[in-house]
Amino acid sequence: MLKKIVIDFGLLISSVVLVLGGLYVKGGRAEVLLWVVKIFLRVEHEPNREVTWAIPKGPAVSPSASPEARSGAKPPNVILIVADDLGYNDITLNGGGLAKGTVPTPFINSLAQQGANFESSYSGNATCAPSRAAMMTGRYPTRFGYEFTPTPKQFMKVIGHYKGPNQLHDAIYHADREKDLIPYETMGLPRSEITMAKLLKGQGYRTLHVGKWHLGDAPEFRAYAHGFDESLSFPHAASLFLPEKDPNVVNAQQSFDIIDKFLWAAGSFGMRFNNSELFKPKRYVTDYLTDEAEKAIEANRSQPFFLYLAYTAPHTPLQATKEDYAALSHIEDHTLRVYAAMVRNLDRNIGRVLQTLKDKGLDDNTIVIFTSDNGGAHYVGLDGLNSPYRGWKATFFEGGIRVPIFMRWPAGIPKGVKPQLPVNHMDIFTTVAAATGAKLPADRPMDGINLLPQIAKPADKGPDRSLFWRTDTYRVIRKGDWKLQVTQNPRKDWLYHLAADPTEKNNLATQEPARVASMKKELEAFNATQVKPNWPSMAEAAISIDKHLRQRSLPTDEYIYYSN
Repeated sequence: MLKKIVIDFGLLISSVVLVLGGLYVKGGRAEVLLWVVKIFLRVEHEPNREVTWAIPKGPAVSPSASPEARSGAKPPNVILIVADDLGYNDITLNGGGLAKGTVPTPFINSLAQQGANFESSYSGNATCAPSRAAMMTGRYPTRFGYEFTPTPKQFMKVIGHYKGPNQLHDAIYHADREKDLIPYETMGLPRSEITMAKLLKGQGYRTLHVGKWHLGDAPEFRAYAHGFDESLSFPHAASLFLPEKDPNVVNAQQSFDIIDKFLWAAGSFGMRFNNSELFKPKRYVTDYLTDEAEKAIEANRSQPFFLYLAYTAPHTPLQATKEDYAALSHIEDHTLRVYAAMVRNLDRNIGRVLQTLKDKGLDDNTIVIFTSDNGGAHYVGLDGLNSPYRGWKATFFEGGIRVPIFMRWPAGIPKGVKPQLPVNHMDIFTTVAAATGAKLPADRPMDGINLLPQIAKPADKGPDRSLFWRTDTYRVIRKGDWKLQVTQNPRKDWLYHLAADPTEKNNLATQEPARVASMKKELEAFNATQVKPNWPSMAEAAISIDKHLRQRSLPTDEYIYYSN
């Protein structure tokens, strides 16, 4: 009880000082608020505790499971691996890669080479949480009000009032919307949604989560409340990879990025197993998550399992192990070297997961899916993360939403197929349902499609469907090879023919007014079927399409405002 009183009092004090600190932001002194965060919000987590993954006593097939599952034939295991802010050009599969291709990613590449590589694949959104909601539900997140990434009000105040040294356009904070906010911890995936975990649990699967969640931090919204039997997760979806002064870490702090400053100031380095108290990971977080994923696979090897393995790499804060940093001595730029070392480490850890499947005899009948929640971020301050595409995370240009979607399943997918239809994170849910014999929910619209027929006929463009993205007044449709972006700030239409112009250099909006009008009509019809956000966007920030945050904006630069 005393511990709870101390924590509650600490939160109260933190809230007060955050409000006071927020007053300084308007004067351009966000460093005061950062100081407040560092002094009052840093929490010393408990020492590491050993995580024990339960070993099921035997197959627990639900009475509602499909006949195939009840027959005794073992359906495929499913592992969904999600990277965080991985840029399109961070991997070497397509002839690119970091530092002119000198940072190979053989294990990530192997998932595409040994399975299906969807060459026109998209995230569910341009930022983290809505994309993860799309993956977990097979639906547009705007269907159930999950339009924005959960973020505390005080943090959005800083974003809305902060102006970096290289920024030309002021951010916007919507103070009038504060009355409609809900508590940050309850900005969760609605419990009425049927997640992939719930779906597969009904098929008799063990459902396991390791890593990032970011779909609600209150207990009633955590992974174990959404169908996962066990969950090892971060609070608030963010963590240092190692303590700042750990002898095994190399740091690269971004003085020009307010998000990075907050992450360092908060200094969080803790995890929880199910509803436990927070404790410190044993070692570098990406390595540690893989350690626990391997243990979870071992514990559940005797029955079908679904493992959602959500890494935080290579999202900021930029931290590498000394081993990975030392291996890239040819990279002169310190920030790029740390970032590249994080990607190198991520790839090696995915290789560890694949090797574990082989060692346990599970390789042939396990579906391994790899993707990223969105594209690389401008606030990292590095060139070419999404090359050859324009744009960044938090834009709907191809660089913000083009992500890898690779599926490897030796027993069910041929090697090296490259389906040509445009696909989306939502399709992962529907494809997994088809592969495992699970019935899709019949009481709600499902937006994902089953990709197995397209894998069987990769040259087939598949069903004629449009894809949509929305965040507040920034709205996008891809219809066939045409893509229209509609922005209110700046008030502009951006029309591109992706077959001829995949890097979105030639805006055809003024040349194709009839097409713009037709696509806008379809976009409006789609938006009429979506619901109001569960909480309002509080701030808008300008993002340059062609420059990262370390580069100075010019009046001639194209930009969009992104809301959250």
